[in-house]
Amino acid sequence: MPIVKIFLLLSLLLVINYSLKSDGVLEDWCIADEQTPDSELQAGLDWACGKGGANCSKIQPGQACFKPDTVRAHSSYAFNNYYQKFKHRGGSCYFNSAAITTDLNPSHDSCNYELTP
Repeated sequence: MPIVKIFLLLSLLLVINYSLKSDGVLEDWCIADEQTPDSELQAGLDWACGKGGANCSKIQPGQACFKPDTVRAHSSYAFNNYYQKFKHRGGSCYFNSAAITTDLNPSHDSCNYELTP
């Protein structure tokens, strides 16, 4: 087996192993991409909370994930809610290139981002 193939295989195994918890469950959240303009995030947020079927109640005023009150923060919450709800039924973390997955839990303060293994 050529060295390049061995290197690629080992790299893939390291990435997979790094993303798995000790019990072998993949942990990934979907968040807004930092490079995406607010106007595109808003479009994704509107879709996720509307036709997408995400539960956006926690990003309403006075709720646990309302603050910070930014399009980026609200989009991250909505994108993740949609992704966790539908990832095992074909849903993705794409949102027209406005979102990315992360293995770092984005929860903060009293705002808990859901995780569906």
